[in-house]
Amino acid sequence: MNAVSLYAKATAGFDARVANTLAVLQRAAAEHPGKVVQATSLGAEDMVLTDLIARHHLPIAIGTLETGKLHAQTVALIGTIEQHYSLNVEVYRPVSETVVHFVREHGERAMYQSIELRKACCGMRKLEPLSRMLAERSAWVTGMRREQSNNRGTVEFSETDDKGRAKFNPLADWTWADVWHYIELHQVPYNPLHDEFMPSIGCEPCTRAIAVGEDFRAGRWWWEDEGAKECGLHVHEPEQTTAQVSMIGPA
Repeated sequence: MNAVSLYAKATAGFDARVANTLAVLQRAAAEHPGKVVQATSLGAEDMVLTDLIARHHLPIAIGTLETGKLHAQTVALIGTIEQHYSLNVEVYRPVSETVVHFVREHGERAMYQSIELRKACCGMRKLEPLSRMLAERSAWVTGMRREQSNNRGTVEFSETDDKGRAKFNPLADWTWADVWHYIELHQVPYNPLHDEFMPSIGCEPCTRAIAVGEDFRAGRWWWEDEGAKECGLHVHEPEQTTAQVSMIGPA
């Protein structure tokens, strides 16, 4: 049984939600011409957004963070997108010298030692590359949904991030069933790790399969308390962001 057969389900209001998502994407492109990027994690939600962007020829760039710790299946999706949709994917990687210094200082398994070191790893591998992706942009698009976790339960279709950029979340009101119903309808390519009970996929050391009844994001940073389970990409608190960024540079 694969993820499509397990999760895809047509529900009331699906067509209206797709139409609204397209309207949000069109608004992002119109309000920020040449200055908007989809920051894709290459997960199921982001593949839906990439498909909509490609299907409707929207002038929204596609960018991703290749952290150096992704599963091979995740990295392979970059080439799949480029071939399937004839789109260029901007790939942003961490600064190699910073990674070498961090690993030499703390080891390859630093993320398991403390929340502070895990967040420092996220800062180095995700936040700093994201800052380069967004440097010349005034807006970005994410695949965040309210259903994903309690921390994301109040996600709006559009908001302002902590740097004053417009942030669009076109799938805010979609369910997991909606995501897979769309994938099934349009034969959207997706990460095969979703077939292995990994609904939320991040870096390989920080992702595991979930069991029946577990929370959607239970497989991410599973050794930490629920309240800590964000990497910083979607966190607004300035004190947390400052603490993370301060740990990403070389000593």
